[in-house]
Amino acid sequence: MSRQIHDVLNRSHDTIWKDAIGAVSLMVILVAGLHLPSFF
Repeated sequence: MSRQIHDVLNRSHDTIWKDAIGAVSLMVILVAGLHLPSFF
């Protein structure tokens, strides 16, 4: 199991950072969107 995870991470090394940045940006947009009504 750990070998499979290691292989997947090695194969997707180039895209894993882009996916992580995308996930973080979606969370920032979600939090900002939920806090916008409190500003008005």
